[in-house]
Amino acid sequence: MTTVQITPDRLARYDVPGPRYTSYPTVPFWKAPFGAEEYREALRDLAGLKHDPVSVYVHLPFCGYRCHYCGCNVSVTTRTDVVERYLDRVERELDLVTGIVGHGRRVLQLHLGGGTPNQLTVEQFGRLVEMLERRFAFAPTAERSVEADPRLTTREQVEALRALGFQRVSYGVQDFDPVVMEAIGRIQPEAVVRTAVDLSREVEFEGINIDLIYGLPAQTAASFARTLETALTLMPDRVACYSYAHVPQARHNQRRIDVSALPSREEKLHLFQMAVDSFTGNGYEWIGMDHFARPADELAVAARERRLHRDFMGYTTRPAPHLLAFGMSGIGDVAGRFVQNVPRTGAYQRVLDEGELPVERGHRLTDDDHRLRRAILNLMCNLELPYDLVPPPGEESSERLQPLVEDGLISAKPDRYEVTPIGRYFLRNIAMALDAYLPEQQPGSRPVFSRTV
Repeated sequence: MTTVQITPDRLARYDVPGPRYTSYPTVPFWKAPFGAEEYREALRDLAGLKHDPVSVYVHLPFCGYRCHYCGCNVSVTTRTDVVERYLDRVERELDLVTGIVGHGRRVLQLHLGGGTPNQLTVEQFGRLVEMLERRFAFAPTAERSVEADPRLTTREQVEALRALGFQRVSYGVQDFDPVVMEAIGRIQPEAVVRTAVDLSREVEFEGINIDLIYGLPAQTAASFARTLETALTLMPDRVACYSYAHVPQARHNQRRIDVSALPSREEKLHLFQMAVDSFTGNGYEWIGMDHFARPADELAVAARERRLHRDFMGYTTRPAPHLLAFGMSGIGDVAGRFVQNVPRTGAYQRVLDEGELPVERGHRLTDDDHRLRRAILNLMCNLELPYDLVPPPGEESSERLQPLVEDGLISAKPDRYEVTPIGRYFLRNIAMALDAYLPEQQPGSRPVFSRTV
């Protein structure tokens, strides 16, 4: 069991709204004008970096029903013709991008996210992969991963995905308790999840991930203990255990959540500590903020070898210098710029119908951005802050980190700050102390972020 004791006073002090730092600067602070022309400039720069490989993300936003807890950019439909028309637009976007970058760019990693990617038919998956393979050169060792809803998973589907080269699948589970499932609007019996996982093993997927969420309405220590026990019986290679972000002002579907049924901050922290104890006590390694992996899994190996990376796709093992994102709301990282597509399906499609890149916003990183980005990556992946990236103790500019030393979240070593066992639970707060953009916000004007605990 964990020996880390976090006092209510410390918990209250650090339980504040803050970013999850899948980028730095974070999306709400991309302020400078940035549109299609700026993205074309980034793509032209990438075209000049002919030997740089890329990662590719495709956002597939469709869901048959929107769950109460969901915070993703989704479109609710079950119509295959709607999906087909969306794929038409993704193909147009692919043509616009590769028309500048060129065909045959080497790809190290492909991820399909959503929404519910496996709402696509087998034929639509085949079409999408063919579209990508015709324009990119996938490395023989390229990782192909896909997110999936166990309720839609069939043998035909997993066989088709495996034949298309996908090695990793991530199943959204969230919780196994019937009361919790009812409270979040996602009825998903354990047997359904187990069947999906078993099918994936039978067709020899190399990696199976399950997503859990703590802090959901009606979750209790007893119910979550049962969920953790059930998750362990599935023997996943990786587990992501995310904190529920209740932001009904940004996600109106969350207004269906009974706020009175949400765990208190103390109860929520206890749930996550239970997850840490459960997975590490059964041989998993705690990765970064909220991931767990078997010691032989690539994620755990990368963490030990200090090759772990974090980007818009989360924790990853095969970072490329650039990330090309396609589909509505997709966020890319290209030649020193961040770029986000229009986050509404209809608008995304209309812009492409006009022959333009569907850019909503972006940001060109400054030298200071690059330095702080490296520092925050080191924090999130390696649990340390080297002094060549942040000011060491004693320097005037280290004043924002000193309170974290005094409060026991980080400790000063000869060449770096190191995250303490208590600080492990507050990585986002430590990153916020480095964030040069957060102090710019006036009280009451800060963008909508989830709470850090």
